[in-house]
Order: sequence, then structure tokens, then C-alpha cells
Amino acid sequence: SSKMSEVENTFRKFAIYGDTSASGNDMTGKNFSKMCKECGVMDGKAVTSTDIDIVFNKVKTKGARTITFAEFQQAMKELCGKRFKGKSPEEALQAVYGLIEGKDPGSVGATKATKVGGVERLTDTSKYTGSHKERFDESGKGKGLAGRQDLTDNSGYVGAYKGAGTYDQK
Repeated sequence: SSKMSEVENTFRKFAIYGDTSASGNDMTGKNFSKMCKECGVMDGKAVTSTDIDIVFNKVKTKGARTITFAEFQQAMKELCGKRFKGKSPEEALQAVYGLIEGKDPGSVGATKATKVGGVERLTDTSKYTGSHKERFDESGKGKGLAGRQDLTDNSGYVGAYKGAGTYDQK
């Protein structure tokens, strides 16, 4: 059962991946297919993303959008026969759990900023002119909203009025 707790740990890590409010007790279909992809349960030949989705929808409670760990185990029973043909169901299940245990959700293929060709010139803020220059501070970091919006002056005076603030309030 130490193998089970390893698998359950991985299940929980993937269950909370990308969702700050998740408890880790149930997993969405998106995270389920991510887990199957990254752990190698889905190989693209014997087990495809379509199979993963079908099995997910088969094991989950009607009307639910997530699966529990028990339903996840059921899904693995369904998938292991496909993934490891010719093994006994028990062996195939252990082999699938072997793929899963101790894995962490990676950000594989997370977008990297490129510096190829013309991109470098486009993203070099020191070469910006005109109103675009206003959107960045001296270090080249963006000012965010303050750089994009004309902040309104609610002082009650016209834009370039020299004597602003000189009128004494009575």
C-alpha cells in the first residue's frame, strides 16, 4: 500500500495543479489528461487523448465535473489493459501505477520568450518613441495600467491653467 500512497500523492499534486482553490481530493478532466500525458499512460498509439476523455467520463459521477481518487483507480483499471496489452489486468495495473508514482506536474512546453530575428528589436523598450515610451519606466519595466491610461485630473482646473490651486476656498 506504500505504492498506493505514492500514486495518491501524485494524484493530489495533479488535482491541485493550476487551481488554487482545489482541495486535492478530486481531479478535473483537464488535469486527468495532463497527468496521463506526462506520466506516459497516454502514448498516442494504444491510448489516445480520446480514450482518456472517454474513460474519464465513464468513471465520473453523473453530473459531476471531477473524479475522486477511487474513481481515478477505476479509470486506471480501464486504461491499463489498453496500455499494456498481453499483461494480466493486475500486472498491467501495477505497470500503470509504476508510471505514475512519484511524478510531479511539470510545465512542459510552457511558453518561453524568444529573442529571435526582429523580436528583439520589437521588445527593446529603450528604442520606443512617442506615446509608447510613456508606458515604461527608466529600467524598461512596464508601468502597467498607469502607462496605458490617461489618468484624469479632477482638480477642477483646465489642463494648462497656470494659477491652479491659487483660488482661496471660502
